[in-house]
Amino acid sequence: MPFVEVEGVRVHHVITGPDDPAAPTVVLVHGFTVDHRVLSGPFEPVFEERPEWRRIYLDLPGHGRTAAPEVASSDDVFRVLRAAVEALVPGRYAVVGQSYGGYLARGLAVAHADRLDGLAIIVPVILPRHEERDLPPRQVLVRDPGLAERLGADLDTEDLLVVQTEQSWRAFQTYVQPGLDLADPEVTARIAAGYQGSFPVEVADFPHPCLIMAGRQDHITGYRDALTILERYPRATFAVLDQAGHGLDAEQPALARALFGDWLDRVATAGPEVA
Repeated sequence: MPFVEVEGVRVHHVITGPDDPAAPTVVLVHGFTVDHRVLSGPFEPVFEERPEWRRIYLDLPGHGRTAAPEVASSDDVFRVLRAAVEALVPGRYAVVGQSYGGYLARGLAVAHADRLDGLAIIVPVILPRHEERDLPPRQVLVRDPGLAERLGADLDTEDLLVVQTEQSWRAFQTYVQPGLDLADPEVTARIAAGYQGSFPVEVADFPHPCLIMAGRQDHITGYRDALTILERYPRATFAVLDQAGHGLDAEQPALARALFGDWLDRVATAGPEVA
């Protein structure tokens, strides 16, 4: 099982694709209380058509198989994440962040402005304080009666999925639940108490290909706040997917993968040099 030790933390990671650090590289950063599978599960199929990409999936401190008993805030998490990326990626790279990982990825876009070739943020945290977010109401748009009858109380109709079908529920159980089961509750509680970091996330002008993908019915991070940062990313595709919440990739998998693949292709053709 691969680990890299940085800042006193053994960071678990999974590397797929070419065994060559010089290959085009993308670092993928998951959200809060899940693990790397929340991104590898939905998006590895996109790389089957793009095998030239080296993919590095990280487990954040206190998440997945990265034990970090001393970590106590988002600043600690970001410091470990940045050090892990610097240890694992010798050259240029692109970064993907999902939810809380989107917040951290924006921090990397500032810290590694001279090394980054692209940024994709999926259902991103824009405002760390939940009470400051502009959110749509909770709702369920598609409900499979058979699924609800079979699962009963195990299916949370309000908090989990906007689209509640066998397919979306299977994806949740495969890619989300294992991370929830592994997260260290004491560490994540401390991080939650220090959720807003002091690291900068606002770029003046990020000239590389971007993707900002949000769910129209996402009542956890919303979509309106993401619109407020759009002008900082002049090469961003901004997509708000209907019939999708915070589990966007499980609810609209084909569209999410198509947008993700388009972003990868734009990064590949743009190269490191920008006008």
